Amino acid sequence: MTASFSERGDIAVITLDNPPVNGLGFATRSGIVDGVQRAIDHPAIRAIVLIGSGKGFSGGADIREFNTPKALQEPSLHTVIRTIESCEKPVIAAIHGLAMGGGLELALGCHYRVASSAAQIALPEVKLGILPGAGGTQRLPRMIGLQRALTMIVHGAPVPSEQLADTHLFDRMLAGDLLEGAIAYAHEIANVRPLPKVRDHKINDPAASQVLQAMREQIKAQAKHYPAPTKCIDAVEAAIKLPFEDGLSFERELFLQLVQSTESKALRHSFFAERSATKIPGVGAETALREIRTAAVIGAGTMGAGIAMNFANAGIPVCLLETEQTALDKGLSTIQRNYENTLKKGRLTEEQLDKRMALISTTLDYEALSNADIVIEAVFEEISVKETVFRRLDQVMKPGAILASNTSTLDLDKIASFTLRPQDVIGMHFFSPANVMKLLEVVRGKATALVSAMALLATG
Repeated sequence: MTASFSERGDIAVITLDNPPVNGLGFATRSGIVDGVQRAIDHPAIRAIVLIGSGKGFSGGADIREFNTPKALQEPSLHTVIRTIESCEKPVIAAIHGLAMGGGLELALGCHYRVASSAAQIALPEVKLGILPGAGGTQRLPRMIGLQRALTMIVHGAPVPSEQLADTHLFDRMLAGDLLEGAIAYAHEIANVRPLPKVRDHKINDPAASQVLQAMREQIKAQAKHYPAPTKCIDAVEAAIKLPFEDGLSFERELFLQLVQSTESKALRHSFFAERSATKIPGVGAETALREIRTAAVIGAGTMGAGIAMNFANAGIPVCLLETEQTALDKGLSTIQRNYENTLKKGRLTEEQLDKRMALISTTLDYEALSNADIVIEAVFEEISVKETVFRRLDQVMKPGAILASNTSTLDLDKIASFTLRPQDVIGMHFFSPANVMKLLEVVRGKATALVSAMALLATG
């Protein structure tokens, strides 16, 4: 069962249990509808709590079902939400961890929402070249206001739940045990009638036209080759101008257009490809990872500077080493300039820029790298130069540190032979500019600790 039913006195609990993110595939959708109907039919049940097992509420739709017969099977997510919304007993979504995409749309269909402060809230569909297709563009603006909702939908970035605590999205923020808190809240509101529905909220923003136009101008340059951001704005505009049901129909029409687009198909292919890349033949899930909390980069040229930025972007302190101070200064200048360009494009704040620069330190001394968990060399592509670097790293790096080479042509096993720890040597070939290109070639030698390097990719 991917959605289980239980009773806590006069409160029904429907638990989503579809690891790893409680995706809303056909079986889970069916389980939710069956659970709600069971609660409706039980005369002693006064309210329903919908909660996720494991680390989150729900990561959303199962995109593997897109363009397959399962996508057309009832109950659809729309049907699930209508079942909940029309339920005569209050339904409370209890949110922790992730509430993203269809998961957030499911919560928006509930009568009430409670959340833990650490939850991550998002409608990230735009990153797959689509838009929220189960009412997200119509309901979210009604709960958090036009500007906030538009930003979340068009950019797809997650927002911590505490940043939305001042909106109508959450009826209560809970500390401690989420399920116990949700059940207590269910008892409080069990007899409240009429039941509140998100669809009944009005969007009152006198500056709506200006907000929509400003967002259209903002994405002109950022997403000129992708149709989804513009369609997201169109759908949100419909939430303002059209009756709710008409807005839902318009959103659905745009979703169906986008899901068939070349851009969306390519982005979804990339999504699955990135995840399949971490599944390494011969390396099981039981393999222990090496913790990577600090990093170092040898060489502050264009490639080395870009690699250092990747660590800083992921929140990992990184030390940049060069042989001369002028080279270090030039590398830091390049990093600063790259971040400032990103700031000008609106994709970075001043605070984020300062935090990332603060994570980058510099040195002329190999000894300063001794405590790093991983070091990546980005020096001249010449075997004698690599030999000098790796022999020195072998002397100074702590036991268990990962020694990585950015080489694109040289024999990794030869490079590993320059050390007394070949099991710790790996190839990590970045593509230029390293801070922009998402492609990374990971090369293992005869005795390489590969898993930690692959896990590192997920952080940035």
